[in-house]
Amino acid sequence: MSTRIRSLSRVKRVVIKIGSALLVDRASGIRKTWLDAICDDIAALKSRGTDVLVVSSGAIALGRSVLSMPSGALKLEESQACAAVGQIALARHWAESLSRHQIVAGQILLTLGDTEERRRYLNARATLQQLLKIGAIPIINENDTVATTEIRYGDNDRLAARVATMAGADLLVLLSDIDGLYTAPPHLDPQARFLDTIEEITPEIEAMAGGAASELSRGGMRTKIDAGKIATSAGCAMIIASGKPLNPLAAIENGARHSWFAASRSPVTARKTWIAGQLQPAGVINVDAGAEGALKSGKSLLPAGVRAVSGNFHRGDTVSIIGAEGREIARGLVGYDAEEARRICGRKSNEIEKILGYAGRAAMIHRDDLVMTELGQREPAVADRKDAAHA
Repeated sequence: MSTRIRSLSRVKRVVIKIGSALLVDRASGIRKTWLDAICDDIAALKSRGTDVLVVSSGAIALGRSVLSMPSGALKLEESQACAAVGQIALARHWAESLSRHQIVAGQILLTLGDTEERRRYLNARATLQQLLKIGAIPIINENDTVATTEIRYGDNDRLAARVATMAGADLLVLLSDIDGLYTAPPHLDPQARFLDTIEEITPEIEAMAGGAASELSRGGMRTKIDAGKIATSAGCAMIIASGKPLNPLAAIENGARHSWFAASRSPVTARKTWIAGQLQPAGVINVDAGAEGALKSGKSLLPAGVRAVSGNFHRGDTVSIIGAEGREIARGLVGYDAEEARRICGRKSNEIEKILGYAGRAAMIHRDDLVMTELGQREPAVADRKDAAHA
């Protein structure tokens, strides 16, 4: 990967994600010196023509400090109350620090649904674009005052990746308490090797962050790799770097160690970026080896290649497609409700009308509404219109 591409100063649009521990001290509240320093970095990038968006954690931690809440686990309603207080304080601190450079801050609070539901996704994107157009810095956080477990991201790494894809960013920077990706947790394995460049997020790379069923998958590096998959597939590179020093962005620019995740060489379209980035598919469709091969070659998914259907989804919902070996290979917008999909799975397309009583779509999922999520598989060209996935 060339130095030119890896330089922060040469990207057109960057999203910077900041963790709570970097920004808020549990005892004293906001870490103003650190905040002022990163705002200096942001101002420097902006002065060179780079659009900057910030995904800032810290509302609950800051609200907890303002309210002098005792240590220990918080109930949901206590966390939401802390977020309500903390969001105001956090936005004020960002606005004050950026105003030192005559930069205006704009606050945006998002829930999972704002980026999972297409119309709300487009509305949020339009707001981001307008803020950037008028020269403001969007300060984005999850709306923890209203988001409950089933409708929230739960981490700002993946939220930041979704913001990066919404905004069409070139680069996503995740500032953390660790300076990058290692082959194993360095605090547990002294032989862990640091990875400077990750050209593709392979199953081996995912395993280094902890498998989907491991303890590590609840946060930490696992969510950063998940963020990387969302961002890089959309053509956005990603950096994981330590945010502990003052002026961490300047430190990266000056050669501080970090892990670089290369953007996909064949990013998917904006519509397919949204499909691929869905965090909570509404259902699962298992396909046989023949259908899997057809999908990999750019065809639609027809009912004949479907082995099983699970979930309670509706037409137009995003579903996960599981291949013959039990791994997700694609995601797509399904053309049938779950019950109808179950009735026609394994059947030929010319039988659909007889089974359902009306002439439905030939494809369970049309190739225009489908994106491959497994590495090394081509996205079909627009000119490819043959729909022969297990006819």
